[in-house]
Amino acid sequence: MKAALILIDVQNDYFENGKMELFKPVEASLKAKKVLQQFRAEDWPVIHVQHMSTREDATFFIPKTNGVEIHENVSPLKKEKVVVKHFPNSFRETDLLKALQEQNIKRLVICGMMTHMCVDATTRAAKDFGFDCIVIGDACATKNLEINGETVDAAEVQKSFLAALNYFYSRVMNAEEYLQN
Repeated sequence: MKAALILIDVQNDYFENGKMELFKPVEASLKAKKVLQQFRAEDWPVIHVQHMSTREDATFFIPKTNGVEIHENVSPLKKEKVVVKHFPNSFRETDLLKALQEQNIKRLVICGMMTHMCVDATTRAAKDFGFDCIVIGDACATKNLEINGETVDAAEVQKSFLAALNYFYSRVMNAEEYLQN
């Protein structure tokens, strides 16, 4: 089954001193880098997804800032496609689906940020479009969330969203497990 690696929003604003720092983004990006290195070594398709905010009240991923740039740990090569998006779902109003269909891709290996938002939305949409999805859980990062005045720890957010995706929408694996297969 022909696979493509999708790296979602591994951008500077999610790292230390960024506008929306996540929990352990460096660790996640280094796991994603290992998967990326395998795809490059095998000359398999790699697609980087880059979020650019278009909302007037946006506080991060502002165009023409350092924060919107893809992090150096997974910087795209010139031959690798970069899909610019403006919504959590990487398929919405982008050419991602067309690019995957043109290459006859059937499986997506997904890494990125934020697990609870763009990784979740993109994985669910991908499954709805008929793709077989593998999410590399330790190559994803999230943050603490709040509901009804209560803080939900990032580690719990991560486990909860990955557990939900693992049921129907994808197989969740860690990077080492994926690379050994």
